[in-house]
Amino acid sequence: MLEPYRVLDLTDERGEIAGMMLGDLGADVIRVEPREGTPGRQRGPMLPEAPPGEASLQFFAYNRNKRSIALAIEEAGDRENFLRLVESADFVIESWPNSMLDAAGIDFETLRERQPQIVHVKITPFGVDGPYAGLAATDLTIAAMGGPVSLQGVAERAPLRVSVPQVWRHAGAEAAVAALVGHARMRQSGEAQFVDVSAQCALTWTTLNALGASAVQGHDFERMGSLLQLGATTLPLVFACLDGYVVAIPNGALMQALVHSMVADGVVDASWPEEDWANLEARLVFGEPIPHTLDEISDAFRRYFLRYTREDLFERALALSATVAPVKSIADLLDFQHLRERQFWVDANLPGGQRVSLPGSFARLPEALSLQVSPPRIDEHGDAIRAELAERPPAREPLAAAGGELPFSGLKVADFSWIGVGPMTSKYLADHGATVVRVESESRPDNLRGVAPFKDGVRGWDRSHFFATMNSSKLGLALNLKNPAAIEAARRLIAWADVYVESFTPGTVEELGIGYEVARSLNPGIVMLSTCLMGQTGPAAKMAGYGYHAGAVAGFYEVTGWPDLPPDGPYMAYTDTIAPRFTTSILMAAIDHARRTGEGRHIDGAQLEMSLHFLAPEILDYQVNGRLAGRTGNRDRWDAPHGVYPCAGDDQWCAIAVENTAQWEALVGVVGAPAWLREGELATAEGRLARQEEIDAWISAWTRDLEALEVMEKLQAAAVPAGKVQRDRDLLADPQLAHRGFYRTLEHREMGAVPYAGHQFRVRGYENGPRGPAPCLGEHGFEVLESLLGFSGDEIAELAASGGLG
Repeated sequence: MLEPYRVLDLTDERGEIAGMMLGDLGADVIRVEPREGTPGRQRGPMLPEAPPGEASLQFFAYNRNKRSIALAIEEAGDRENFLRLVESADFVIESWPNSMLDAAGIDFETLRERQPQIVHVKITPFGVDGPYAGLAATDLTIAAMGGPVSLQGVAERAPLRVSVPQVWRHAGAEAAVAALVGHARMRQSGEAQFVDVSAQCALTWTTLNALGASAVQGHDFERMGSLLQLGATTLPLVFACLDGYVVAIPNGALMQALVHSMVADGVVDASWPEEDWANLEARLVFGEPIPHTLDEISDAFRRYFLRYTREDLFERALALSATVAPVKSIADLLDFQHLRERQFWVDANLPGGQRVSLPGSFARLPEALSLQVSPPRIDEHGDAIRAELAERPPAREPLAAAGGELPFSGLKVADFSWIGVGPMTSKYLADHGATVVRVESESRPDNLRGVAPFKDGVRGWDRSHFFATMNSSKLGLALNLKNPAAIEAARRLIAWADVYVESFTPGTVEELGIGYEVARSLNPGIVMLSTCLMGQTGPAAKMAGYGYHAGAVAGFYEVTGWPDLPPDGPYMAYTDTIAPRFTTSILMAAIDHARRTGEGRHIDGAQLEMSLHFLAPEILDYQVNGRLAGRTGNRDRWDAPHGVYPCAGDDQWCAIAVENTAQWEALVGVVGAPAWLREGELATAEGRLARQEEIDAWISAWTRDLEALEVMEKLQAAAVPAGKVQRDRDLLADPQLAHRGFYRTLEHREMGAVPYAGHQFRVRGYENGPRGPAPCLGEHGFEVLESLLGFSGDEIAELAASGGLG
């Protein structure tokens, strides 16, 4: 889909996934690196006894579909070669701190002079400018300052990161989205674009319903480990079973599915199936009595699950259209039948010949995505690329501005999705100018409308800030899709649209009469995205659920928590924060392809498969070295100290992460250390890793009497990576986020003025961010039907009289 475009990839491990994603989508990605290779080639985990520059499994995981050229661009000859390469390119992507461009004195203006339509993307921890732009940063400290650490882990212990590094995978994947938004704006304006991606902002978006919570409801959410907050009640999410753990939401729907089996097993008595389990949550919301307490219900599930294995429970629930998700490890995933039947894994040969499996296409299309699996050797394609440079590319014709105020002005989107991934995907388009019509039903509103935070703590379908955050800048239309007249209105909406997004259980839209074949007959050029947990095909395709469930199956619960406790899992529906970066990238690529060719397509986006790309290096490490990623608290494999330390005040913490000996010596100098801490063995990472307990106790004794921000400032002044563990109220006051204009106050019809989280990247000269509040349920029905779809007044009246509206 992106075959006409060329990407120059100058990233290290802090952004390599961006080029991989664009390469998978068809772009010609050229890996520009120094003669000794990019520093990312030295990043573990490593392949033993591999040739120089080819040992990094991290590099192997994220550098497929790329060619390599080695250039010393600080030298005059190679500088000119690079700038000639820029003339042929559409994108330049680089990451902090190993910027070849900065070292060579090449900036956006230099690139723009040589290629007036270039899109230049730069990935940094906090953004290219602002009060925190120069801070020392690591995966742990950025996750702390971005917010998710404050929400993860049990209340009795320190807050937690995901044990497997995630920050730069989020930032890099977001950079792929940012590049395509920048390209759309370049077409709209006719001018080159500079795009500034902030890793902190990318992590802030993983806090989901905590975004703006303290301003909306008056207090922060607290970390609760694997518990789920339901109103004033907490419910367990993680349950022990015969051979491990499962994730299940102990609600009415699950009880209704399993209650007869519970009776048969003697877990509950024969009266339980007689209860109105289907309406359990509604009765709780409206204060009506329920026959059994939530504790009793959870205990029944707990006793039942202990009788069966993970796979037994998964299959049993699936057969009953319910969801019990096994907490899988990477080893389990490689043998997962569903992924095998979908042919997700792709085989590759490592240097030395070992055959391994890697995550394959992050979406399924009528045509396969490009998959040149093995990454390039240093300068492997240098001669060929230099030969291309000898044939100087023809001068580009000045691009006439496409017009419109925003990158996706004029694009029309029918959004039939719900919960997280689909709405977040269409939100990207809406915020950047597309007209997005969000379809819901009053009889079955989006479940997010029932999830806190609620304005002033008062529940209501139009008072959930979680829903509002995920649905900014959209129009709202309420259709009862059980009504034939409403289905006909839905078909008219699809015929009007350029893009159609849905996230129902596979097969549902076909049963309703609005599947892809119908959509294509109405609109041959339509681009349709179907996204669900497991994909449209395969033995587990019908598994319906939330990001909690996908996170368990994808292995993220197994790598989040303390080694001596059951898995906690990342905060909330974690895979809902990964998948939209992939769905949006592929959707924008498909939109661009349709603009150029008139060809539409149907995209099958499995959230599980997209999310597994964030564990690709660990999947390789297990196959190569036998290391199975697991829960390690806040500890790191490579260096120490690496933790979250208590500070003065109630539940206040600061993350500190040393990556090398220079930082260790600086830390010792700031804190002041006894003689034993100056011993020679502690000058090495191995020595520090062996004495982590003592080192952590020493640091904690120092931090306890200081405020978290003071600890951070003292250590950052000595170039030691440190970051306050920020909660939502801290993020709302964060000076770096304020500098970037991250939060935007918008006036919502029901909630009034509330802060909306902005974008994870900035585009120079363009005030990108949410353009308008989320719609109330069905708020724009008349406007959509009359002004966009051309319904007459009589037709609208007939639709309403039929019961099709609402």
